[in-house]
Parts: sequence; structure tokens; C-alpha cells
Amino acid sequence: MIPVQGYKGRKVGVLGLGRSGLATAIALEEGGAEPLVWDDNQDARDYAKSRGYPATDLTRSGVWDDVSALIVSPGIAHLYPAPHPVIAAAQAAGVPVDNDIGLFFRSFATAEWDRMETPPRVIAITGSNGKSTTAALIHHILEVAGKPAQLGGNIGRGVLDLDPGHDGEIVVLELSSYQTELARALTPDIAVFTNLTPDHLDRHGGLGGYFAAKRRLFSEGGPDRAVIGVDEAEGQYLAGQLSENNGDMRVIQVSSGRKLQGAGWSVFARKGFLSEYRNGRQVASIDLRKIRGLPGAHNHQNACAAYGAVRGLGLAPKLIEQALHSFDGLAHRSQYIGEKDGVAYVNDSKATNVDSAAKALRAFKNIRWIVGGLGKDGGIEKLTLHLGSVSKAYLIGECADDYAAQLGDTPFEICGTMARAVARASAEAQSGDTVLLAPAAASFDQYPDFEKRGDDFVQQVKLILSA
Repeated sequence: MIPVQGYKGRKVGVLGLGRSGLATAIALEEGGAEPLVWDDNQDARDYAKSRGYPATDLTRSGVWDDVSALIVSPGIAHLYPAPHPVIAAAQAAGVPVDNDIGLFFRSFATAEWDRMETPPRVIAITGSNGKSTTAALIHHILEVAGKPAQLGGNIGRGVLDLDPGHDGEIVVLELSSYQTELARALTPDIAVFTNLTPDHLDRHGGLGGYFAAKRRLFSEGGPDRAVIGVDEAEGQYLAGQLSENNGDMRVIQVSSGRKLQGAGWSVFARKGFLSEYRNGRQVASIDLRKIRGLPGAHNHQNACAAYGAVRGLGLAPKLIEQALHSFDGLAHRSQYIGEKDGVAYVNDSKATNVDSAAKALRAFKNIRWIVGGLGKDGGIEKLTLHLGSVSKAYLIGECADDYAAQLGDTPFEICGTMARAVARASAEAQSGDTVLLAPAAASFDQYPDFEKRGDDFVQQVKLILSA
């Protein structure tokens, strides 16, 4: 637990009592503040009360007279499409609004750091796609290198639920736009921007607002070093804004699919090879093609971002390469499960839409494709151009018939359940094939979430691997 600094003896409102909200209340109390908690949901209020935090109605008049700040959970809108009534009331009363990320950055450093040989450092990752894999990969590399590390934020533990920093430690944080847009303090040592594609546009008032939320990680205090994906115009703009000149070594530019030019520091993946360049000269290269846990161009981009971040810490290329080979992939995201008789099994249950499914289909050859679930508007018509590597599709879930009608000349079989689909794909697969779960659909027809769907796939595969 990170005790919150700066509010000792003062009242602080907490809006939203999910995982981060309760952790915030506890951390505030640990720091000597009096948390006043509220959630619109009665069940959440009852649970908080059972944990020793009875609710204070933050919607009533006069409540803000002696409250120093309001801490808001990330899922609650504070500006677009409209501010939550509690946030609007706090702002009208002149009460500052923050979130747990802001509290973490103002509270993580303590006086004890003055006595440490190497004070703790923070690597923060944001972007539209790949930030979870990039964060997990950075953490994995650090562990392989023998560096003490913690993983938190939008993945792993909540930021205030992390342990206080100790000598030489590195904290890796995945941060969403919901988390970066409101934090009043953002001071990582290294900040990573993976890429930008349209998402959460209602919440941010459009693409410009969405990018502005991401950009705050680099402008509110500013990192010592930035790793920037430059495959979109926004990343190129951000890299330029952070650089003093075209050879500024504080900015590491990252790309997937093209060689980066220039006098500075760059890391890019091209034709399956990761290359690091400094001052126009290549200093390292890694063959990514046989790294099981990082298949496809999208994962090669993640590998470049993670490589850049840990190179910024001074880790050697050979050590990083060793760690890449032992990375199994993030659960449900191109996760390599195992191989039997030359047939590989990959769980990409997180591929719930056509865009993410297309990336998975481009990453492998000779695919036995398990697809379907609760279909989305448009179905899988946009995937037609990506079916060249699919030997056969095995359809599951509610949308099986609809998706089958959109497969064109691709062979298919309607299986209905995950168990039958895995069994049939395994029975027909030949050495060199990949049995791939990339549903291109939601999971709610058969499972409570994509994680449970992926867990079922893994369970069925393990039965085959152990047979």
C-alpha cells in the first residue's frame, strides 16, 4: 500500500468504489486523511461499509464546505459527454478533482529515498493498442534481468495497492486514457506511447481530445526519456514536440514495418527483425520470427516499445533477447499454449472485433481458425482479405450461421461449442498448422467475459496436449 501524502488531517471525497476506489480510500486513511466515500450503486456502498467505509452522500448540498479534494475512479466521466453530478458539484465548489494515478505520483517518493543507492524508477505505458502486452513484456524482461519490479495500473495491481518502493526497484504502469486525462501529477522516469487509433471518442469529445488525454503523460512534468511509436501522425507530432533536435537521445522512436531514418535513437521491426539504430548506425538486431509469445507485426511493435524502454534503463541487447524468447504472451492475447505433433495452439480470445482478429490472422500460417460468439455489426465481411492463411474455420456461438455465410470459399464447420471446435480442429490439423482462437465476436452468449472463453479454450487444449 502507498500511503497518500498531502492530506493528513483533511477530508477527501472518493467517488466510485470499485477496485481502485476502495484502494484509494485505504491509502488515504493510511496517510492520515479522512476519506468520504460514495458510489451510485447501493451494492457497492454496502460492500464498502462492510470494509469499514460507510458511505457519505456526496450529492447533498453543503458537503463540499470542508472537503479538500475529490478522487474519481477512471470509469466516471468528468467532462465529456457530461460530468457526473458529484464531479460537477465539486468543481462548482472549487474543489480540485484528481484520481488514484495523480495520488500515486505525488505519494510514491518518500524521504527514505535519500538513503537509497538507486532510488525507484517508474515506466508508464499508454496508447490505444498493445499497452498491456508492452507493460507485461517490460516487467518480464526486468524479472529475467534480476531487477526488482512491480506491475500495476490498468493491469495487475491498482497503483495505490502497490508496495512502497525500495532500492533499485522499477515500477511498470499501464495507463489508459481514462487514467491519464485527469491525473494532476504524471512524472514517470520513462514514458511509452505505443500508437493511436480511434477509441473512447464520446468520453474524450473526439479524436483530438483522446490524443490530448494520452499526451498528458508526456507534458505534465515530462519524463526523463520517452519511447514513441511514430507509425501515426500523432506519434510523429509527439516525438517532435519532445525533441530539442533531430539527434535528441531522450526520445526513442519506434516503428513496425519500416526503417526509421535520422540521427537520433530508433528501434524498428522490419521483415521480422528488430533493429536498434543510434546516430545512423545499427547497434543491435534481434530475429523476432521464432519468438512464440510475440507473433505478428502488432506484437513486433510491442517488442520494439518494450526493448526501447529497457534499453533506456541500460539493459544489454543480448539479455533483452533472452527475455523475449521466454515470454509466453499475455493471457488471451496471442498467447502460445503449447504444441503437439507439430501443431501449435494459440489463445487470442481478446480478439473480440474484426480489427484485432485481422492482426491475429496475419500473424500465422496454415490456420485452423476457431471463430464466433456473440456477433457484432458487420460480422466478419472485412476479414475476407485476411483469410488466405486459413485452412478451415470452426464456428462457435450464436453467430455461427451468420459468420459461416460470410466466409466465401473458405472451408468451415459449425461446431457450436468450444470443446467440439478444439477437438475437430485438433483432429484435422497437420504438422505446421496453428489452431487459433480469434473469435471476432463478443463472448456473452456463452461466457461472462472473454477471459472465461479463453480459459475454456486453454482447458480443452491442455486435455489434448496431455493425452
